[in-house]
Amino acid sequence: MLTVRTAFMLLGLACSQAAPAADVVYHGGTIITLDSADTVASAVAVRGERILAVGSRAEVAAAVNPDARAVDLQGATMLPGFIDAHGHFPSSGLLERHFVDLNSPPIGTVRDMTDLRAKLRERSEGTPAGEWIRGRGYDDTLLVEGRHPTRQDLDRVSTEHPILIGHISGHLSVANTLALKLAGISKQTFDPAGGRFRRDAAGEPNGVMEEGAAMNQVSRLLPAFSEADMVDAIETAGRRYAEVGVTTAQTGAAGPQAAAQTVAAFKAGRLPIRVQIWPVIQVAMLMLDDKVDVTVPPDQNRVTVGAVKGFADGSIQGYTGYLTQPYHVQPADRGPGYRGYPTIDRDQLTAMVKRVHAAGYQLAIHGNGDAAIDNVLFALAAAQEAQPRADARHIVIHAQMAREDQLDTMAKMGVIPSFFNLHTFYWGDRHRDIFMGPARAARMSPARSAVKRSMPFTLHADTPVVPMSPMKIVWAAVNRLTSSGKVIGPDQRISVLDALKGITRHAAWQGFEEQDKGTIEVGKLADLVVLDRNPLRVPPATLDTIQVLRTIVGGETAYSR
Repeated sequence: MLTVRTAFMLLGLACSQAAPAADVVYHGGTIITLDSADTVASAVAVRGERILAVGSRAEVAAAVNPDARAVDLQGATMLPGFIDAHGHFPSSGLLERHFVDLNSPPIGTVRDMTDLRAKLRERSEGTPAGEWIRGRGYDDTLLVEGRHPTRQDLDRVSTEHPILIGHISGHLSVANTLALKLAGISKQTFDPAGGRFRRDAAGEPNGVMEEGAAMNQVSRLLPAFSEADMVDAIETAGRRYAEVGVTTAQTGAAGPQAAAQTVAAFKAGRLPIRVQIWPVIQVAMLMLDDKVDVTVPPDQNRVTVGAVKGFADGSIQGYTGYLTQPYHVQPADRGPGYRGYPTIDRDQLTAMVKRVHAAGYQLAIHGNGDAAIDNVLFALAAAQEAQPRADARHIVIHAQMAREDQLDTMAKMGVIPSFFNLHTFYWGDRHRDIFMGPARAARMSPARSAVKRSMPFTLHADTPVVPMSPMKIVWAAVNRLTSSGKVIGPDQRISVLDALKGITRHAAWQGFEEQDKGTIEVGKLADLVVLDRNPLRVPPATLDTIQVLRTIVGGETAYSR
């Protein structure tokens, strides 16, 4: 490997023997720093886990020890490592190891009920009677039958195994008859507040459950994963994230053990990336009552604790998102004018938000429908009025159907919208034709409206809802193409640079980590990604074909192609 002195010999530079040592210097490519001036550099020096120098080859060579190792990027492009602005790490690792994949194209292979049952039956044949079968990812709108599976469909797989499968949105699930019986769910069971058991014509539960209030009555019976299982999942998911350039993942809506399990994986050398833990709001309430401890060691930066995650509604494609105007196509089992529902009463939400805010925590509240977003903003405003806090950086997660006036309010309050903008690809056609209608669907995930207000926003994949793919996120924000190739909401398309900031610079700022992450600047962590092409110089339609060549976390290679 050439030394820096050799690499820069043609420039006639004399490197000072007294300069601080650098482990490595990257040169020979394009360095997109994404700093406040949008600087493009040609070399970066890393010392230990931090960035030592950024600039021209001459500037960097003058700052380092001549014995530093040089890495020629050979024309590739380096950016700050991608940051998962909202997701559910390490659920993708758990799903890969323990769940039957029921996704339809373009993610999976399940096209109809026959495919779905065959996949579940294959798992059941190797599973002892009485043990649970878990599946996830089915999408009723992509199945040939155009409906949810029912308990009768799952009973055709097995009556000897309790079966529970999850909708791709994560906001609905389906149980077979045995699982419902074990949970004590029958015709006499009342729908819980903020959830619903769907029923057949005779009033019997058909197996489909909406939202956590209903789903948890079955899922609570599932055997817990062991710590070994969780560490395996963390390692599996971490490696998958590193392969696509993610250097910081996020555990949104985490339970009380998430931090300890993630730290355990780190100490075992099985966490290749960084993780920020977001405790779910119910856990946060226990934290405030000193009943749960969700902390991490202060002497490391691989695992941190961030915002508290709450929920105001469900999923629009599950007909549980809460809207101010009715759904475009009304669901057959609802009355006219159906517009979804909140998962929590506004007054209850406000009380919880006020308490968590007063304790000094950042809040990240899930709101898909605009009526839910109204409730979120009401609660956040009440919390700030009761206990003013500068720079709270509260977040509206998904903000899918945020109206222009709501974005005005967010900008005024300093609230960050985090857009699940891959909805435009995975569900855009159906939002236009089924759920929202053309006008509302055209402004789903309104990132351009945020750009016009000069307000920071982030972009995310909500993995495992859809696969983690940062360059697909960028592609979707720039092109807004549906899976059928139609443009949805051309007025909400944004530039490549703005999209990249949504998964780097702004994502770090959202997590109060802007001093360490999000840009390539001196003193920051050397969390970097190397791409085979420059995203600022390729045709926008090809952004999702850009490949990750290397992912670097704290100066160490976490993935190399």
